[in-house]
Amino acid sequence: MATTRENKGTRAFNKTIKAYLEERAENDALFAVKFANPSKSVEECVTYILNSVQKSGCNGFEDDEIFGMATHYYDEEEIEVGKPINCQVVVNHTVELTEEEKEQARQDAIAKLRDEEMAKMRKPIQPKKTTDNRTQVEQPSLFDF
Repeated sequence: MATTRENKGTRAFNKTIKAYLEERAENDALFAVKFANPSKSVEECVTYILNSVQKSGCNGFEDDEIFGMATHYYDEEEIEVGKPINCQVVVNHTVELTEEEKEQARQDAIAKLRDEEMAKMRKPIQPKKTTDNRTQVEQPSLFDF
């Protein structure tokens, strides 16, 4: 089964959908039965949502609209999921980074700064161009006579 291209936004989107569905299953016994359907998966649910969003032509949705699509995917026995879409998803929730991700981002920033400073040091010093402030002597024109 193929999934969408993995990036932080897409991973956050998948986690958000999964968390919503799990919470809904905990609080709704009828939905829990549908959520436990072995022929359904969160990955396919996300593919269904992305295809529905693409078909709509809209770029932004309320949380309830997206969660409604997720619920609809599980409610319907036979539903056309569509093909996996290679896209980036923007989630308007705060994305929590793990300590490892934070440390990696810190190390990447330090390395980038170090590389920029080294490039500045290696760059040859260019002499400043001096501008001539001499006043130009105006040549008389033949027509001035």
